[in-house]
Amino acid sequence: MAFRSGLLTMETSRLETFADGVFAIAATLLIIDVSVHAPGAELGAALKHSWPQYAAYAVSFLIIGIWWVNHHASMAVIDRVDRTLLFATIAMLACIAFLPFPTRLVAEHFRDDGVRAAAVTYGLTMTTAAICFALSWFYAARGRRLIAQTADQGVVSAISRSVIPGVPINAAATLVAVWSPYTGLVLFAALALFYVVGSSLFGRD
Repeated sequence: MAFRSGLLTMETSRLETFADGVFAIAATLLIIDVSVHAPGAELGAALKHSWPQYAAYAVSFLIIGIWWVNHHASMAVIDRVDRTLLFATIAMLACIAFLPFPTRLVAEHFRDDGVRAAAVTYGLTMTTAAICFALSWFYAARGRRLIAQTADQGVVSAISRSVIPGVPINAAATLVAVWSPYTGLVLFAALALFYVVGSSLFGRD
């Protein structure tokens, strides 16, 4: 821990350790909410009927993994943190820790009239997380405020390019969910796959 320009700063290790713990707990909570209850003879049919639970789990687990990868990539070029970055990151992690709740809502209400509220809640969580992550990253990257001197500017710019689409795309998918919840949910799944498949494209200098 040190003082720079009158502001409290510290190394990134404690923040990374805390973040890794939150990501791990959130991912674990997802599977806890997956459950099937049926008599032995009806278990096969019940397992098939519960496919929305598996789909919701898979998509949200992938999304949490993407957030973890993005956070790891950003911390790889940040060499210190201050209070502003700490609280912006904590806000983002709060959204990640909250994600199992809307995931369960989607799984439980996929076939009833509550699906719209569930999908919108899911979208608002995703959009808020994207906003918090964008704020934390661009706060650190602006003027290379908290970026390591040895970090390649091309890598920093590539991370910025990958962060920019997150807020508008998640917000758009949430608005679509208001009109058509199933379309909105498909868009969230497609967005997760897009980030996985297209990450190399965004990562080019």
